[in-house]
Amino acid sequence: MTTTSAPTDPSTAAFAPFVEDAIALAERWSAAAHAGETRREAQTTGQLAALLSDHAGLDLAVFFVDRVARPEDNTVAATALNRITASDSASFLGTLDRSLLGLGARAAKIAPQVVVPAARARMKQMVGHLIVDARDPKLGKHLAAAREDGFRLNINLLGEAVLGESEAAARTERTREILERADVDYASIKVSSLVSQISTWDTDGTVERCLTRLRPLYETAKASTPHAFVNLDMEEYRDLEMTMEVFMTLLSEPQFHDLEAGIVLQGYLPDALPAMERLVDFAIGRRDAGGAPIKIRLVKGANLAMERVEAAMHGWEQAPYPTKADVDANYLRCIERALRPELAGALRLGVASHNLYDVAAAHLLAQHRGVQDSLDVEMLQGMSPAQARAVRDEVGTVILYTPVVAPKDFDAAVSYLVRRLEETASPENYIHASFADDPAAMPDQERRFRASIEDIGSVPVGPRRSAERAPIGDDFDNTPDSDPALPATREWAARAVTAARPEPTSPHLAITEAVDDVVDVARTAQQSWAARPATERADLLRKAAREIDSRREELLAVMAAEAGKTIAEADPEISEAVDFARYYADRALELEDGPMTDGARFTPFALTLVAPPWNFPVAIPIGGVLAALAAGSAVIIKPAPQTPVCVEVTVAALHAAGIPEDVLQVVRTDEDEVGQHLVAHPGVDAVVLTGASETARLFAGWRAGLSEGARVLGETSGKNSLIITPSADIDLAVADLVSSAFGHAGQKCSAASLGILVGSIADSPRFRRQLVDAVESIAVGWPSDLGTRMGPVIEAPSGKLLRALTTLEPGETWLVEPKQLDDTGRLWSPGVKDGVRPGSFFHLTEVFGPVLGLMRADSLDEAIELQNATDFGLTGGLHSLDEGEILRWTDAAAVGNAYVNRHITGAIVRRQSFGGWKASSIGPGAKAGGPNYIAQLGTWTSDGLPTKGASVTSAVRATVDAQLAALGDRVADDERGWLEAAIASDAAAWASELGVEHDESNLVVETNVFRYRAHPRVLVRAGEGARLVEVLRLVAAATLTGAHVTVSAVPSLSLPSSIGHVQVVTESDSAFLARAGHASDVRVRAVGGAPASLVDDLVAAGVDVITGEVLATGRRELLPFVREQAVSTTRHRFGHVAGA
Repeated sequence: MTTTSAPTDPSTAAFAPFVEDAIALAERWSAAAHAGETRREAQTTGQLAALLSDHAGLDLAVFFVDRVARPEDNTVAATALNRITASDSASFLGTLDRSLLGLGARAAKIAPQVVVPAARARMKQMVGHLIVDARDPKLGKHLAAAREDGFRLNINLLGEAVLGESEAAARTERTREILERADVDYASIKVSSLVSQISTWDTDGTVERCLTRLRPLYETAKASTPHAFVNLDMEEYRDLEMTMEVFMTLLSEPQFHDLEAGIVLQGYLPDALPAMERLVDFAIGRRDAGGAPIKIRLVKGANLAMERVEAAMHGWEQAPYPTKADVDANYLRCIERALRPELAGALRLGVASHNLYDVAAAHLLAQHRGVQDSLDVEMLQGMSPAQARAVRDEVGTVILYTPVVAPKDFDAAVSYLVRRLEETASPENYIHASFADDPAAMPDQERRFRASIEDIGSVPVGPRRSAERAPIGDDFDNTPDSDPALPATREWAARAVTAARPEPTSPHLAITEAVDDVVDVARTAQQSWAARPATERADLLRKAAREIDSRREELLAVMAAEAGKTIAEADPEISEAVDFARYYADRALELEDGPMTDGARFTPFALTLVAPPWNFPVAIPIGGVLAALAAGSAVIIKPAPQTPVCVEVTVAALHAAGIPEDVLQVVRTDEDEVGQHLVAHPGVDAVVLTGASETARLFAGWRAGLSEGARVLGETSGKNSLIITPSADIDLAVADLVSSAFGHAGQKCSAASLGILVGSIADSPRFRRQLVDAVESIAVGWPSDLGTRMGPVIEAPSGKLLRALTTLEPGETWLVEPKQLDDTGRLWSPGVKDGVRPGSFFHLTEVFGPVLGLMRADSLDEAIELQNATDFGLTGGLHSLDEGEILRWTDAAAVGNAYVNRHITGAIVRRQSFGGWKASSIGPGAKAGGPNYIAQLGTWTSDGLPTKGASVTSAVRATVDAQLAALGDRVADDERGWLEAAIASDAAAWASELGVEHDESNLVVETNVFRYRAHPRVLVRAGEGARLVEVLRLVAAATLTGAHVTVSAVPSLSLPSSIGHVQVVTESDSAFLARAGHASDVRVRAVGGAPASLVDDLVAAGVDVITGEVLATGRRELLPFVREQAVSTTRHRFGHVAGA
């Protein structure tokens, strides 16, 4: 042995004497592996090496297993196969396979039923060394051959994603059959594959459910002679605590006192060593009581890509170490801890690694300490079998981790294969280096090994995440949700959901005079509020963000008690409220000095009334409040009668942050003449509403006759659908459809009320089985039970919702019939109805509750027609892995929030600013949490000419020049200069903002594009006071944006019959009203002083009317001709991002 200088860390000191010997042993094993490699193994190794050396090859491999091997529909697989060229695979396929692939790709569409099964069969042959057929006689032969060759096998049964209890029970039964086999003595099981209702928030309840499911399996293992060995596996960080509790609780039961069993720990987690210490204490206590030892199977961790996804999506620290060097050092530290002599007889260690340096170091340390019998070496089935043989010859035996899968479930192996390929493709990976042609690769691995021993003492231990909230800074970033994987988080959450329901304390206005007083106070206070610099208001909003965040537990408590929100629904809503405060603080600054102020000046409304809903009782109410405050308006908020305390607690946070109490007031009224008086009050400049379309029209009617128009702004109803094509990942599509339909009992305006099934997916037995299983397994209850997944409806159903829950329309059948579960009438099990017909009640009507309808479409185009056929356009989704389908859908979906391959609820500020099209919006249409929202809470007037401009497009230039020439002196010289400044300003705004897509979130794993789409029908109504140059300026804006526009003019203007390509209709106000009021999805830009009665009548007919001065500022005046859209698309497949 070679000695080195004495290091300080005990683990480093323990390994130091063996460094050189471990390197020599690893190199000897490597040489033996190369010498002993069979011809077939060499071919497989070479193929894998070529694949791993080329990122394009890895992308293609993932594409093939995911898009050709996985789909049920051969036509879909053939379409994917047809897109592959032989050159795509040149890096890793042999000449014959490359030729066959090229031939198959060309013939796939002609004969999909022949080509696709052949391609799949060849692919299964290529990965057959990694995954074993679960059927006999193949499995039996494989097990016998492995034993004959001196290996033990650790069997891991793969299968469909477990979305419900039926599949969970079936998987449990298949696992029991595996354990009963005489030729199986070791099996790994993952709790999440045997139990469907796992809630990280409800660790205690989940543990109990897991014990019930696992106990019979451990009894089966014990009944074997000798006892079979069960290893409790895990992948996700959030499962660590729960899996540990299940393992220790189960083995503490008397009947398992003498049963040896194991658990996995992942070395890439800094939590691994503290977890190991807990297991060590448990093992010692068990040994001292005469019990059997336990085993820890120590892996480095193969779920890094998905852990990174989880962290990125939630704004959390990545749970695993940030560097491979840290992982390697921690892995060795855990090995040393588990191999201490005092643990003999209490703890076995399985070193699961293909890094021969690590394996050699563990082997030599165990020999030196005399604990060889406490060490198992474990490797992956088929991953360099020659290495496994070389190690076996030295250590006695090697255990091979062996995934098995039935051919009918082969697509379930896709995620396993992707994870393995992703892990092994990293240049830092030992297997990658051992396969590489680069002569520097293995010396680099030796250097890394030496460094990992030296670095043990400097690598931190313990969770990287903390339950303590991170400080909120002045720069916007989305606020992280609470992490239920942390015990401290679960502790305060458990307190919150059991808190008593408080009584409201805000003033209840019983007479109209009280309303007048409140309005007077607000309007007086607004003057000083608006006079404050925007920087001061922004600072106060940021303080408000901190106050809201600091009251998370209190807010959760009242949301659960008052609104019936589960912890999983309520916590992200608080984060959204915090985000609103931070985001609108930045937008407030732009009202004083931003792109919109180039040639224009903003004046806030003196008083804004916020009339929020009950379903999002914190984020939506406070979002409207914060926007108005940011703009410089005073605010009165009238909470929904069901959830007043949620608003009161949140407003108290704003007052504590320094928002004056007279600037922001909470009042309650009954839904009577007092409430109507508040909504219709002439001292209220605008009403920000979130609610039903009927409520919006009612409010607008109450406000008819006000001099500045109704000014009811907001987000209204939705009838949202998720399209699923045969190209979708069925399991993910079902999971997202169920979460989108039944989150918060379907009481979201964004909820998926419809699933539109395209082609063969409508008849897929697997889709229907998984959907029914998932829906029937949803845990329904009150939020005080942390295991509740779906809480109550806000009140006993009536009207449209009761009809949807209890009545089948013609052609419909219940796939899952909903049931009332208690005497309150508020707890209902979720329902799914099949056969919803186009144009039917359920197709077109928002019902707002826990019932989902399924429709059929022969093609994607037909599905899009069904999706767009409703009056609404709030959210919509598509599940498809076909790029062509995705492009077609995102271009045609008439929704404000579009989602691809993910759920369609849970919009996040800035990331997916929220608001819809058509009847899902009232007012200018700016999206909440988007760049234009607070700018609509006031008026804009000219302030000189814009100074920023860009080159005008040829289409705009041609239109303007031709019309100016035709109109001659009807357009004065100064007006021509104004027009030139306007179209240049338009060009600059279009080039930098409105004409380009933006993704400010910059998440690698998900794109979140904010963009502007041309409005399909804008009517420019030119009244008596309109100037011809203003009309021409608006036509130029429409030309630039591509909006379809028609000009309607009063006869006295004497406008020509067309302005460029735009038709001009000369008509009276009554004729215009008759035409516009009967049109669908229309917006009016009124210029020249439209009569208030005309505006009121248009709004009553459901037409959005934009009034006010025509500005030369393009960043403002282009907005009437476009609609805002947020498109959120999942980019990764099981953590792998193609091209990244």
